[in-house]
Amino acid sequence: MIPYPLLIVTAVTAEADALRSEIDPHLALVEAVGVGPAAAAAGTARLLATGSYRAVLSAGIAGGFPGRAPVGGTVLATRSIAADLGAETPDGFLPVEELGFGSSRVECDPTLLKALREALPSAVTGEVLTLSTVTGTAATADRLAARFPDAVAEAMEGYGVASAAAAAGVPFAELRTISNPIGPRDRAAWRLTDAFAALRAAGPALATLP
Repeated sequence: MIPYPLLIVTAVTAEADALRSEIDPHLALVEAVGVGPAAAAAGTARLLATGSYRAVLSAGIAGGFPGRAPVGGTVLATRSIAADLGAETPDGFLPVEELGFGSSRVECDPTLLKALREALPSAVTGEVLTLSTVTGTAATADRLAARFPDAVAEAMEGYGVASAAAAAGVPFAELRTISNPIGPRDRAAWRLTDAFAALRAAGPALATLP
């Protein structure tokens, strides 16, 4: 067993490399496990089965809800929510809870969240949504904003990482940096450079987690 204090899981290698450049490799293992909640859950479970970690962090780039999280900013999750886990009905979306098939929400560990807020005082705190299909229209963005008034960002992996951590009994948190506002897709307007700079800037704070 490898006694890394912290496991940091990203979707893609570029995100992992940004964090590795700022974190002592003896303090954290940073690994990219793939895009989407299924890959995130499977990859995190594999890593947790082959190492010994005191906490798991889902980290990477995300879209921010306009007016709630600024582009180039950093977001800390209070909980990770599988926003599209449920069923469509003529009267709207039913979350998996209302279907009686479990929960779409995983709470972030309060001790980890408190430490992250103290280390990153300018970060925005709120719910982070996990979706298998990234929002690409104003109508979808509006529906999500109405369903989740406390949501500040959406990504594709947090709930998967959180589910694997919960199954292993390991504390979980999620950190995202914002590259674009949620809504109509306009890749030319995305500020990936700013989002990656914010991710690198958060690296030293992650290594100090209790």
